[in-house]
Amino acid sequence: MKAGRPGARPAPGHWVDLPRGRFTGIDWSAPDALNHSDPYLAWAESTGFSGFRDAYGRPARPDWLPLLIELAPGCSVADLVAAADPAWLQVPKVYLSFGSTLRFCTARARRGFFQALQAGRALHGRVLRYDLGLPVGHHARPLASHAADASPPAARPVPVRGHVLVLIDNGLALAHADFLDGPKHRTRVAAFWRQDETQGPHGRAAVSPHPRPLDPSRAGPAPEDLGYGHELSQAAIQSAITAHTRQGHVDEDALYRHWQMWELNHAVHHGTHVSSLAAGPQVYTRTIGTEDSPPDWKPAHDAASRASLLVAQLDWASVADSSGGALSVSVMDALAWALSRCAADAQVTVNLSWGALAGPHNGSSMLEAGMAQLIAASGRSCQLVIPAGNAYQARTHANASLSPLTKKAKGQGVPKHGCHEATLHWRLPPDDHSQSFLELWFEDLDPRTPELRSLEIELTPPGARKPLPRIRLGQSRLWPSPAAPQVAVLFPKTSALGHPGSCALIALAPTARWFKDTVTSQAGRWQVRVINKGTACVVMDAYIERDDVPLGVADTGARQSWLEDRHYDTEGGLGGFIDHADNPSLVRRSGTFNDIATGDGTVSVGGVRYFGSAMDPMARYSPRSPDPDAGRPERAHVKKVPDRFAVSDDHATLWGVRSAGTRSAARVRLVGTSMAAPQVARDLANRKIGSGP
Repeated sequence: MKAGRPGARPAPGHWVDLPRGRFTGIDWSAPDALNHSDPYLAWAESTGFSGFRDAYGRPARPDWLPLLIELAPGCSVADLVAAADPAWLQVPKVYLSFGSTLRFCTARARRGFFQALQAGRALHGRVLRYDLGLPVGHHARPLASHAADASPPAARPVPVRGHVLVLIDNGLALAHADFLDGPKHRTRVAAFWRQDETQGPHGRAAVSPHPRPLDPSRAGPAPEDLGYGHELSQAAIQSAITAHTRQGHVDEDALYRHWQMWELNHAVHHGTHVSSLAAGPQVYTRTIGTEDSPPDWKPAHDAASRASLLVAQLDWASVADSSGGALSVSVMDALAWALSRCAADAQVTVNLSWGALAGPHNGSSMLEAGMAQLIAASGRSCQLVIPAGNAYQARTHANASLSPLTKKAKGQGVPKHGCHEATLHWRLPPDDHSQSFLELWFEDLDPRTPELRSLEIELTPPGARKPLPRIRLGQSRLWPSPAAPQVAVLFPKTSALGHPGSCALIALAPTARWFKDTVTSQAGRWQVRVINKGTACVVMDAYIERDDVPLGVADTGARQSWLEDRHYDTEGGLGGFIDHADNPSLVRRSGTFNDIATGDGTVSVGGVRYFGSAMDPMARYSPRSPDPDAGRPERAHVKKVPDRFAVSDDHATLWGVRSAGTRSAARVRLVGTSMAAPQVARDLANRKIGSGP
């Protein structure tokens, strides 16, 4: 078969070893090379970073790699900076401000970092694991300032006191009336950090293959303690608003042109809509005693409508990443920026209406663990609110218990759902211009016997007459060739993606292409067979990573893949939108959850209908409570049920809720648990102050 030719019928073949990374220098085929390394980095290097492009479609050619790093116990960020060479590792200064207990930080890294992790080198034993961010644009360049700089630090911003609402999102209309106070249009935004450094990809900037840098005199200087992006102080924001106020009204069009926010030429943006629900001067409610009336907006006299706002706008390249899996560095930096701008006694509520679908779902992912520790190290009273996700009907999750193959384990409590193997049918659409990922998470039911594990994965491409050779636990392979890999199975014994247990990552090339150098894989049904040949029961969860186009981003050609099962109910009848215990399908709605909403201390939020029928009050796309699939086998501490619920649909025939458009006079309707989360953030903020609407 000719690799990359769409529509070609796969021929039987054999796996090949992963190559040595041209950037990192790591021999990814070496034993245990993946045990502490991000498997997505191994796949990225194997494909020449072909799955990463910036917001303008330009291929990734990184000089540096953005990483989220977890350090070993007893090693602080300051220790890491002292042991490293800034020629190959640069850490933002902000992480030094959280004290010696913080063991997470982001960094820009070159080959020397990966060499320093080897035995006998400077960082051996200091780094537990690392996670790849988005290696494009400014993320792939050195920091303008970093922790090892000899220059004296710049003056720190005046800390924000009282109650603070932190909004981490994209497309935030700073001059919207919902975020202004009083007839003089005083801004409530105490500081704004824009992670982008170029003009686009919106409006006139979108047509330029070489986007122009933002003008610091208009967008603000780079924050010295982060080393990239542009920051506006409250005084700078207020000055610009005043300068663009005519006859008592803010000229929002002219103001956004001045700030070079071309994205706000669109009528609706996720960040503005969400932020208004969290902190606007009106609340989504209905008049008491008129339950038959439609929901309406009522003036709010609550703490949230008066709170100071810290706004971090994620860069557009990270937002445009179809999986959402490369957000770890951007989100961690945004949270560190916000907490560092708050006074020690501030009451902080953070709304992060973003996420993805794959991951361990038990709080052990790099970003979840990092955010939890960052909040703890800050010493601030802080609550983090994240939506539970919208993929309940998307068929991106499967669950099975793999019972022992041998007779020795008979009578050892094998679950009723057990079978020594499971077969998944993974459907890739023919017009998917993005890579697709399936994570298989395994956990022994008896953690005292890890030596009894013996797992194998067998992959059959669409139309193939026989499967590829099986991949065993501890192996990682490419197919069909190192020069043009269409698929990889990366199956380390322990995974940097989370713990406990192990994770197998199956990565597939796109099924369609816009660029001639893109290798494509076969569209259709990929069969994934998982076999337990050990003597211990193993619980498996399979998660397909998110693969869609976020609001406000030009169509990237991403298409969501899904799992098929003949027992899965797709008829849409009454009761056909939830799991049933007697249904033998391995594909389960339950367990589909935002992969960054399961961490310690995080408040996850699901969606309900305002007018919920007695039959089904839940939004169909949201995880539910109680869990209708509670009888199935589970891995330890996996989260399946949201902590809180809020309105995300008006009723069964009118989905979504109304909130702010990008102009002050506009109201628009958006759907999803992202709209429920800020309502809970608002409620938590009001409870901290002791007042409500």
